[in-house]
Amino acid sequence: MSDPDTDATRRAYWSEQFDAAYRFMFEAILPYPVAECGEPLVSLQQAAEAADVSVQFSARPHVNGLPRLYYLRNGQIPGFIGAAAEMNERGWVMRVEDGFRTVQMQKLLGLTPQVFDAVLKSVTWELGGERPSPEFMFRRCSALVASVPKFGTHMSGSAIDISVMDLDDPAREVDRGAPYLEMSALTPMASPFVSDQAQRNRRDITALMARHGFVDYPWEFWHYSSGDAYEQVQRHTGRPAIYGAVHWDAATNSVTPLPRAEEPLNSFDEIRAAIEAALARLG
Repeated sequence: MSDPDTDATRRAYWSEQFDAAYRFMFEAILPYPVAECGEPLVSLQQAAEAADVSVQFSARPHVNGLPRLYYLRNGQIPGFIGAAAEMNERGWVMRVEDGFRTVQMQKLLGLTPQVFDAVLKSVTWELGGERPSPEFMFRRCSALVASVPKFGTHMSGSAIDISVMDLDDPAREVDRGAPYLEMSALTPMASPFVSDQAQRNRRDITALMARHGFVDYPWEFWHYSSGDAYEQVQRHTGRPAIYGAVHWDAATNSVTPLPRAEEPLNSFDEIRAAIEAALARLG
C-alpha cells in the first residue's frame, strides 16, 4: 500500500507542475513570434556517421507503424554532433528516441494507446479516481504531447527526445530515474522524487546539451531543442524563433510553415472518444 502522505505530495506536485506547463504553452509559447528561416532538415543518422561519433537511434516504430524521422534543422547539426561527441568522451552514448514529426504523427501520437492511456492513468490518479473531462485531458495532453502545432517543437524539426546509454555497455541506460516516456511525478526535469544520482545525471546531461546550444523542456526530462520559441523564452533573448511548425517535402527537402498552427490537432469530441476507448482497454 502506498504511503498516503507521499501519494498526496506527488499528486500535488504533478498538478502544480503541469498547470505551470500549460501556462508556459498557452501564455508564453503560443503568442511568441516566429520568423521561419526555411532551413532544410538533415538526417541525424547520416550526420553522426559522417562525423564518426557514436549515437544510437531507437528502432521502435512510431504511431501506426510509421518510421521515426531522425532529423533536425541544418543549423542545429554542429550542436548535435558536439553534444554527441562530448557524451562519447564522458563514456556515454546519446540515444535519439524521436525527432521530426509530421502533422499526422503528432495528431496520432496524442491519441495512441501507449501515450494516451499512460496520461489518462496519471490524470485519473491526480483526480482521485474521477473520470477527467475532455477539456481537462486536453490541458494535460497539451503539456505532455503538444496538442497544438505552434508549440509542438518536434513539428518544427527543432527538437529531439533522448536517452543516454553507457558507451562500454550500450544496453545499459544512464540512470535518470525513469525510462523515456514516463508519465508520472518523475517526468518533470527537476522532479524531487528521483534519486540523488538520477538528479545529478539529469543536471549533467542538461548542462552538456546547453553547452551545445540546446535547452531542456522543464516538464519532460528527455526533451531538448534549440532555435525555437522554447529557447527564446527560456533564454529571454527577445528574438523571434527561427524554427516554427512546418510541413516537410522529403522529395525536395524543403519546409513550409504550417497554416493554422495555433489550432488544436484533436477536438474535444476526439478526446472524449479516446477517453471512452482507453477506459474500455484499461477495464
